[in-house]
Amino acid sequence: MAKKNSERTNDVMVRRSRAGLGLYAARDFSRGETVIEYVGERVRGSHGRDNLYIFRVDHEWDIDGSPRWNTARYINHSCKPNCEAVNDEGRIFIVAKRKISEGEELAYDYGEEYFREYIEPKGCRCIRCHE
Repeated sequence: MAKKNSERTNDVMVRRSRAGLGLYAARDFSRGETVIEYVGERVRGSHGRDNLYIFRVDHEWDIDGSPRWNTARYINHSCKPNCEAVNDEGRIFIVAKRKISEGEELAYDYGEEYFREYIEPKGCRCIRCHE
């Protein structure tokens, strides 16, 4: 059974963004600081799961981050991200790549495969691609 996200949700907030909903910093974050953990049901491969919130952990395991209590699911893709996903022994942490200021939208690069399949056909809506 999946554990609910126990991250400091007062450190982040969900708001509207150019890509729909997005996750924003509710305080400043330092470079290298963990912002939030990507959580959800651990599944052996994503077989039969048709949602956009599957996070590949390794060749065998995925995390289905689709439940709304996974606050990290609201982090959008960016071609010039301020965060990165870090795999620490099968747990996925979203970590600040640089100093992030309060009110700034949080974003990480979803990777080439996801980008080609889901983002590119509709057009990337990240800040870098709309500057």
